[in-house]
Amino acid sequence: MANGRGRSSRNEPNFDVPEGRIGGGSKLDLRLSREDRAVSRPTDKGERGMKAAPRRSPAVKKGRRRRSFLGRLVYAGVVLGLWCVIGLAGLIAYHASQLPPIDQLAVPKRPPNIAILASDGSLLANRGETGGRVVSIKELPPYLPRAFVAIEDRRFYSHFGVDPVGIARAAAQNITRRGVSQGGSTLTQQLAKNLFLTPERSASRKIQEAILALWLEHTYSKDGILELYLNRVYFGAGAYGVEAAAQRYFGKPAKAVTLAEAAMLGGLVQAPSRLAPNRNLPAAQARAAQVLAAMEELGFAKPADVKAALANPAKPARSGGGGSANYVADLVMDVLDDYVPKFESDIIVQTTVDTALQVAAEKALVDELNLKGGRYNVAQGAVVSMKPDGAIRALIGGRDYAHSQFNRATTAKRQPGSAFKPFVYLAAVERGLTPESVRDDAPISIKGWSPENYSRDYRGAVTLREALALSLNTIAVRLGQEVGPKTVVQTAQRLGISSALQANGSIALGTSEVTPLELVGAYAAFANGGSGVIPYVVASVKGGDGKLLYKRNEGGLGRVVDANAVSMMNAMMHETFVSGTAKKAEVPGWDLAGKTGTSQDFRDAWFIGFSSTLVTGVWLGNDDGEPTKKVSGGNLPGEIWKTFMTTALKGQTPTMLPGAGRWRQRGPAEAPAVTGSTPGGLLGTLLGEPQPAPGPPKVATSQRGRGPSQDDRNFLEKLFGVGE
Repeated sequence: MANGRGRSSRNEPNFDVPEGRIGGGSKLDLRLSREDRAVSRPTDKGERGMKAAPRRSPAVKKGRRRRSFLGRLVYAGVVLGLWCVIGLAGLIAYHASQLPPIDQLAVPKRPPNIAILASDGSLLANRGETGGRVVSIKELPPYLPRAFVAIEDRRFYSHFGVDPVGIARAAAQNITRRGVSQGGSTLTQQLAKNLFLTPERSASRKIQEAILALWLEHTYSKDGILELYLNRVYFGAGAYGVEAAAQRYFGKPAKAVTLAEAAMLGGLVQAPSRLAPNRNLPAAQARAAQVLAAMEELGFAKPADVKAALANPAKPARSGGGGSANYVADLVMDVLDDYVPKFESDIIVQTTVDTALQVAAEKALVDELNLKGGRYNVAQGAVVSMKPDGAIRALIGGRDYAHSQFNRATTAKRQPGSAFKPFVYLAAVERGLTPESVRDDAPISIKGWSPENYSRDYRGAVTLREALALSLNTIAVRLGQEVGPKTVVQTAQRLGISSALQANGSIALGTSEVTPLELVGAYAAFANGGSGVIPYVVASVKGGDGKLLYKRNEGGLGRVVDANAVSMMNAMMHETFVSGTAKKAEVPGWDLAGKTGTSQDFRDAWFIGFSSTLVTGVWLGNDDGEPTKKVSGGNLPGEIWKTFMTTALKGQTPTMLPGAGRWRQRGPAEAPAVTGSTPGGLLGTLLGEPQPAPGPPKVATSQRGRGPSQDDRNFLEKLFGVGE
């Protein structure tokens, strides 16, 4: 285009817009309209056949958005899961760090059990924290461990220590409250808790329990875990382990339990206090029925056997009276550390006790007190029976161990009364008197003290044989004054009395207190011919593996009484069964000797008697010292003694007492002696008294002969608080 000068005009860009387009203004409007948008168009070079992209419908857009949401959701879930795994791993790592290092982890030792056996090997009692010995799973009948698996962890042999299936099933049953109730913890987890953890209920403890369960499964076989479980689980009543539970509830070893009893034990661990058969038998039997049903369902027991077990459900064994064997067990535990100071595993203590005699002694005592205790106002008693060598054959420390664990046979010190008189007479015999020596039964006064006879009358001149048989107090006091109270005390101590004795005039009437055990032990010297003994109850101690840890050697105090003096004493004490205070206690066919005793105001009543094979003492009284209603040694104690000894001597061949023949027949009459002491030597011969014996045997002390063993010294110190 030409301009005014004849040249083409040049068009410059002009961004002005007519005023009418923007409302009268001249400003530039750069907004794009729909028509201004780029549209794909075919080109000349190969794009002519292409069409414009179609528009997406609303449904397609919605599907795309849904897929996008699901993707984001899956992604978030994966991320969250990873964080949960990381968090759980951290939580497990934290709680694992609170446990000992795995390479240092070990099953803690089970507290040792002390099995206390009778002389025939039968179990008297268990002592220790567990209440029973460790048993091998091979010792048990197969249905016993299966009962626990059936009711506590039916997937025990298939899981790895923690059972997710079992946990889910338990949760479902807790919600629906139907079917056999089962816990979520496996047997392995329960064992882990018992071995390593506290009983607290918390998430932290459950995590540690699971960790430890995995360690147990890695370390032990399934049977090993089950064996540990059976020996550690608590069954109530102080019984830890299946052996202790079987003994506690059924009075038999675990290897001897029936299917019904095994089912009851298996069901007991869920709630030992609530399901204990001796406390709630109906609940225990109902739980046992559930166990039997589970065993049948899993094929652990035949239907016929289950039916028989349901028809005859288990029942707890009846307690043997008041459980007197526990008095023996307590005595064993008092002295055991003298024989076996330290032990870390189970031990077996063999005692000298005869189970049949123990039962017979308990029955004789309890029956008599039940029948006559109320009428005579006497509530307690004790019985001690031993062989002449000091081996305890029966020991009853009270009427009912469950009611009172105080052992009156070994611990209660009571006045022996006239049962102490044989020591007075022995002191007199050792200084020259004989059973036919005569003394005057007449009133006597010592510094204002005037003892009287039980009958309140006097017989005049009597022989020592008659005086001891009739238990005349005045004669005993006169003899005590003749030989001297100190001599009486020394004589009693020589024979084994270890309690403190007061050397005064009343010692002749038994006013110093002694225990039944030491008094019976002192009488044993008369039964065995003159040797002093120290009562003992432990014969041997073995480890759980059978290794011998201790065996008692022969011991004692050596000869403490001259054979001739023993003969005279036995002759005089035999007379008490012939014509004296023990006449009603005679056992036909047997040569017996002994003495009755009654303390002041009838507070204590005693009967100590013996054959050539057994020495037995009975004490009756009240713990608070309240007087009885005239219980004397010749009535209730004598009846108990006779009942027991009749049973104990049954089947034995009667034998004579040591030295019985020489002084059994009455000797020639001797001239009555004047009241007071009788001189010896030439004047004594002129008065008709035999020459005095050379005094007490000098072999009585430990400086002569063998003397007491170290075991005997330990026993004395432990039991009576004194040495030899």
